[in-house]
Amino acid sequence: MKAVQAVEVEKKYDVGDDAVVPQLRDLPGVARVGEAHTAELEAVYFDTGQRALQSRRITLRRRTGGVDAGWHLKLPAEAASPGEASPRKPAAHGVPEGTLQAESEPPRRRELHAPLGQPDVVPDSLLAYVQAFVRGNPLVPVVRLKTERTTYPLYGPDGVHLADLADDRVDAQPLLGGAAAGGKRWREWELELVRGSTHLFEPAGQVLAAAGARPAGHASKLAKALGAGGTAKAPGTETGGGTALLAGKKAPAAAVVTVFLAGQLNQLLERDAGVRLEEPEAIHDMRSAARRMRSALAAYRRLYRAVPVRRLREELSWLGGMLGVPRDAEVLRSRLLGQVAELPPGEGTEAARDFLDRRAGATFDAGYRLLQEALVSGRYFRLLDSLEDFRDTPPVRGTAVEPGRRAVAKAVDKAAKRIRRSHKAASHARRGTERETALHQVRKDAKRLRHVAESAAAVSGKRARKVAKAAHRQQKILGDYHDAVIARDLLAGLESEAPPAAADAFAALLARQHELMSAAEKKYRKTSRKSRDLLRGGVL
Repeated sequence: MKAVQAVEVEKKYDVGDDAVVPQLRDLPGVARVGEAHTAELEAVYFDTGQRALQSRRITLRRRTGGVDAGWHLKLPAEAASPGEASPRKPAAHGVPEGTLQAESEPPRRRELHAPLGQPDVVPDSLLAYVQAFVRGNPLVPVVRLKTERTTYPLYGPDGVHLADLADDRVDAQPLLGGAAAGGKRWREWELELVRGSTHLFEPAGQVLAAAGARPAGHASKLAKALGAGGTAKAPGTETGGGTALLAGKKAPAAAVVTVFLAGQLNQLLERDAGVRLEEPEAIHDMRSAARRMRSALAAYRRLYRAVPVRRLREELSWLGGMLGVPRDAEVLRSRLLGQVAELPPGEGTEAARDFLDRRAGATFDAGYRLLQEALVSGRYFRLLDSLEDFRDTPPVRGTAVEPGRRAVAKAVDKAAKRIRRSHKAASHARRGTERETALHQVRKDAKRLRHVAESAAAVSGKRARKVAKAAHRQQKILGDYHDAVIARDLLAGLESEAPPAAADAFAALLARQHELMSAAEKKYRKTSRKSRDLLRGGVL
């Protein structure tokens, strides 16, 4: 069962035991305060022994009591996976026209729910989102929270449920060895939006402050229970892994590259759950992130010690291969079935469609099974560890202090020379396998140039983006050419196995691949002439 998703937007306040909940009906946009209701909640929080989830601002709990009993997973809002429905965003109900929003908005968190199930068995629909972070380590109970919650619903003049003020009295008991000795008790208020606007927070904060509340010194109940204080920092956000490297156009070479690699690593981690849950385009996006990292490591390898770079490139190649089998089968199946749909209807067309659907589907299923096994393997988890280590403590050589603009310019120029050489080789290659192989090399070199130019955009701006765009055009055209070559070879290999009724349809499909190859090659020659000067001029 797929997890139910929403976006949580709330502010927390520390408050004394004797504080009185203030009147909130006079807040802008609030017409009335609904009847308060009290519930007894009990939640058990899960994490690894190393607190892998807490370090990334992720909480996983199983709650009983109240209207939302079940398993809850809270993720940073930026960790959205592709293919998912857009989370519910607060509507601007009850806000006077022309009101300006406060500069500092409260953090948004994605919240996923699953049924209660078994007490110690995390539902698969939630486990998929944390596998890349726990990396094979068991999830165990770390804290039990018992909360007496009194909720005050706030409504707008049109009856819209704007927000809830929760008055929580919390009793926390650590369960994991090594946690702070003994339990903790405290009281806090939470103002959580339902369908209201963030404009509500500023005036509400003033009213709550007058009643004795102050902004909470903890990011979550779990953090307070474990004595973690404020918002936990995800790996890579401390000095050396992220913000210290964002030095703009004057950044040293290794800083520019490391920031680029960090961004692609984030993309890979964010797409991990989508791949596990078989969401559309998740494999493609994850594979693209792995390819970009591999291209950057190849282009800038002289900035770093050789062994770590070589190992990462090898392992990223392995991951790309595992992602490539189901992705290529998925693309090929979609391509061929789309072409079959263009053929005249009839028994032969239907026979070809069913046969190709089964064969391509079987290849996809087999590749996906192997990929799912790879994503729970020690090898994959070690790769993620190595990528994070590389990001946080880059194994730089002395040349890494070279100005970033100069280093990326050299890398782009070198990649552009590669594609010029491969283009020249392709123009002289004989038709047939030799030409196909040469054009495939141009495509790979165009892809590398695109990725290297993307890494240069932070310090070289518009010129680098133009180079990346030109390389992408060539890559896309030659990708269509390569897809037609693969489809042609597949059809030729399967022709003898296909039903006799499908013979004419197969012949038409084979002819179609040759047409597509010819059209793509012609388009490539035209595009390469247009971009010749741009790819020769560099990025500075």
